[in-house]
Amino acid sequence: MTKKDEDTKYLECEKQYVFYSLIFTGGVFGGYTFVMRGGIFCNAQTANLVMLAIHLGQGDISGASYYFFPFLAYLGGTMLSEAFAFRIKAIHLMRWDTFLVGLEAAVTLILGFIPSSAPDQICQLSLNFLAAMQFNTFRQAEGVGMATTFITNHVRQFGSHLVQFLHHHKDVNLNRFARHGFMILSFVAGAATCSGLTLLIKDYAIWAATAVEIFIFIRLLRADRTYEKELLYRKPHGH
Repeated sequence: MTKKDEDTKYLECEKQYVFYSLIFTGGVFGGYTFVMRGGIFCNAQTANLVMLAIHLGQGDISGASYYFFPFLAYLGGTMLSEAFAFRIKAIHLMRWDTFLVGLEAAVTLILGFIPSSAPDQICQLSLNFLAAMQFNTFRQAEGVGMATTFITNHVRQFGSHLVQFLHHHKDVNLNRFARHGFMILSFVAGAATCSGLTLLIKDYAIWAATAVEIFIFIRLLRADRTYEKELLYRKPHGH
C-alpha cells in the first residue's frame, strides 16, 4: 500500500455501519432517560439548558440545578474523552474508539440492573458522560461529518442534499442525502425500540444499546489486533 493509499484509507471506526449502529444506541439513550429516568435528554444539552433557563427565570433554583448537573456531566465527558484518548494509546492494545465502545457496553449493562427506586441521576449522569464522549470521538463516517447522539444536523443535511440533488443531479448529493436519512432512521429506531422495550422489560430496556455496543466492540477490537494493528496511532479523519 502506498503512502497516499494509507492516508486516504478509512479506519474500521470510521465505517458507515459503525455510525449507523452508534446512533441507534444514541436513540436508545435518549428514549431511556426520558421514559424511565426522570425526563432528561442525555444526547445533547439544548433542551436541558432551555429547561434550566426557564427554572432560573421563574426563580426555581432547585429545579434549575436538576438540569445543571446533566450539563456538567456532558461537559466532563467531552473533556475526559480528549484526555483519555492519549492514555489508552499508551497501552498499545486498542484504539480509544474501541475502548470507549467497550466501556459503553459495560456501563449500560450495569445500568440495566439499577432498580427504578434508585436516584434517576445515576443513569442520567452516566449516560450524559457516555453520550458526550461518543459525540466527541466519532466525528466522520468515511469522510462525511456525522453526529452519533442527536439528529438536528442530519435533518439539515438531509434536506440540503435533497434540494441540491434535485437541482444539480449529482450522485454525491444523492449519496449524502441517503446517508443522513439513514442516520435519522437509525436514531428513531433506537428510541422507538427502547420505548417499546420499556413496556415489556422496564429498566432492562437499556440493554438494547448494550447488545449493539458489544457487536461493535468486537469488530473494532478485531481490527485493532489484526489488520489495523500498525495504525493504532493514526487519528481518524475529523480529529
